[in-house]
Amino acid sequence: MRTSEKYVKGLRKMRRNIRIGGETVDRDDERMIGAIRTLSATFDYAAMPENEELMTATSHLSGEKINRFCHIHQSTDDLHKKQDMTRFLCQQLGGCVQRCMGIDALNAVSVVSYEADKMNNNQTEYYQNYLKFAERFQKEDLVGCCAQTDVKGDRSKRPHQQADPDLYLRIVERKSDGVVVRGAKAHNSEAAQADEILVTPTRFLTPEEGDWAVAFALPGDWEGITQIVRPAAARSRKYLKIPFEGGMADSFTIFDNVLVPWDRVFLCGEHLLGGPLALLFALFHRHSYTGCKPALTELILGMVALMAEYQGIAQASHIRDKLAEIIMVIELTYAAGYTGSDKGSTKMMTPMGLQEVGPGTHIPDPIYCNVGRCIAGENAYHEMMILADVAGGLPATLPYEEDFFDETTRPYLEKYIMRNPEISAENQHRLFRAFSDMLCSSYGGAAAVGMLHGGGSPIMEKIAITGQYDIEARKKLVKKLAGIKD
Repeated sequence: MRTSEKYVKGLRKMRRNIRIGGETVDRDDERMIGAIRTLSATFDYAAMPENEELMTATSHLSGEKINRFCHIHQSTDDLHKKQDMTRFLCQQLGGCVQRCMGIDALNAVSVVSYEADKMNNNQTEYYQNYLKFAERFQKEDLVGCCAQTDVKGDRSKRPHQQADPDLYLRIVERKSDGVVVRGAKAHNSEAAQADEILVTPTRFLTPEEGDWAVAFALPGDWEGITQIVRPAAARSRKYLKIPFEGGMADSFTIFDNVLVPWDRVFLCGEHLLGGPLALLFALFHRHSYTGCKPALTELILGMVALMAEYQGIAQASHIRDKLAEIIMVIELTYAAGYTGSDKGSTKMMTPMGLQEVGPGTHIPDPIYCNVGRCIAGENAYHEMMILADVAGGLPATLPYEEDFFDETTRPYLEKYIMRNPEISAENQHRLFRAFSDMLCSSYGGAAAVGMLHGGGSPIMEKIAITGQYDIEARKKLVKKLAGIKD
């Protein structure tokens, strides 16, 4: 397993293909340091002996101990531990841990590359390509991200109907040494800090859309790839230091006639499997959200409770109601994901019904994962509203930290920030600063959108829920009880 020091050292060796604000920058540019700190923590916590059972696993490929972020789920216990690991890390870091993109894509591709070879009567080598990649991914303890979301162009038109066919990433040429792809992928969390980018389709595809049915993995600095990055972080502290300052960086990833060697291709033209791969990655990722979102909402719960105490209104009935609402979201989301883990199997819903798929990779139950993710997403901005309601307007107008330490303005600010006389001015300032970071910083704003849309918007979860739930059986039950005979 890698150390965080080796991980960061590796980033510094990568080709400079990162663009921020109109300039080419290194991967350790100061605007992305928070994202690097966050990913570094996934190595540091895994190295702690007390976290070994939760954060490491035994590879079914090599038999070696590996970071769980590189593991292919072999049991329901693996699914439980992935969910709990995600929740634990998000609690420790106070925000999104980011590395789940890689593990979720790695597991999805394991199933679909296997199924693609089976569909092709083993005339292709997608799964062998995948195994070689996965073995190296685990051995080198790599950070992966998933590039799934296409820019989509005119939403009323399918990929092959677009005025510009590149608005969905596609194959433009098949050559003896690989395939050439062109297009762009959006919302690629931590791609700028990833060793490898795993590319998957974004939707179900028709027979005319074989060129859009492509999946592969390439290093983040591969020739022809340009990442246009939007970093996000709270304003760095100068005086009121905190244990961890994280951040995130999302890439708009451009593939400009990129040659993908054949041994890195996991799907190439099999349109029937484009949709299942898109669906599987989304499912694994929504399962991850049932770990991270409860942790982030726990943080919101603590902030609301502490602010009520500092404001002197902890016993108010409306505070109790707000806390109860938040607790229900936390535990319903986690319970749905936990049940999704417990009901996980090596089967997947297909047009022919529930079928055994893949090489033994365990897949969480789709209904429960989508229910949990939908509950979390639909409540994301309601939780932000509760934070703003309890704190009032000060998080948005809070003077800069330096003004609280300036000899001219400090006496005024310490005097007038006081609420509860039992709490020091500094601690009240610290709490309002935390609220400001959560509600008003570039990190807080980006994180809120991510809580709504990351892993799929609530409408996508509802489509998955209603599409895979056996509604017909419930109609038959009602007919029986009502005495209806067709």
